[in-house]
Amino acid sequence: MLTTDFVPGTPNWIDLGAADTDAAVAFYAAVFGWTFQSAGPDAGGYGFFQRDGGTVAALGPLTEEGASPSWTPYFHTRDADATAEAVRRAGGSVRVPPMEVFTAGRMAAFTDPMGAEFAVWQPGDTKGVDTVMEPAALCWTELYTTDAAAAKDFYRSVFSWEYQDMDTGGGPAYAVVHAPGGGTGEETGQGGILELPEENLAAGSGPEWHPYFGVLDCDASFATATDHGATVLIPPSDIPGVGRLAMLKDPAGAVFALITGDPSRT
Repeated sequence: MLTTDFVPGTPNWIDLGAADTDAAVAFYAAVFGWTFQSAGPDAGGYGFFQRDGGTVAALGPLTEEGASPSWTPYFHTRDADATAEAVRRAGGSVRVPPMEVFTAGRMAAFTDPMGAEFAVWQPGDTKGVDTVMEPAALCWTELYTTDAAAAKDFYRSVFSWEYQDMDTGGGPAYAVVHAPGGGTGEETGQGGILELPEENLAAGSGPEWHPYFGVLDCDASFATATDHGATVLIPPSDIPGVGRLAMLKDPAGAVFALITGDPSRT
């Protein structure tokens, strides 16, 4: 499961790019009770979603040409430049070269060979988010991809991830992502990789990462989200041994999921 004892290759930050940041603040405040704190006048509108005084995610305006509203996971690295080179060698592309973010740390953003976007964070003063695995905080990261085998090879090359292939009973291929070097026990599960079935591709789905946020009551949070303009992708559903989850698009189109339970028990 996720922790804030960040090691290389584990999620340590998550942010939302939005065309209308005020609308995003209002929506996520309604769903999760988050407040927003600006990073300051020199941050270009970037700031932090907070709950109970701790940062759980971040928000900024869209800055890349042609970008759509979306959530981006960041994975811990000790050397953003070395990770950028590893991405290139493995067939990915560098969208944002490694750069300093004041004294907070160093970041870079990439696209994997199938087209999913992700980023890395090399900590400085800011180590990462303050809270995970709690209500209204990040609990899981999941990749939808057109080629799960190729995705697994790519991220193994870049982050040294380990995988546990799951028996889906004839459903789409799914692998649990485990922190590097820790084996494939439940305590190291941090996310999943799912190969998109043909019906999803036909409906317009494509490669992307999205976050799962914990909630105390999946149905109640789902109702709040839809009441405030979210679009339903997966209605509240029970996952045996895991919990209850739902997936939505926020009013601007960014995909996220709700979960009551622990997805690392997949």
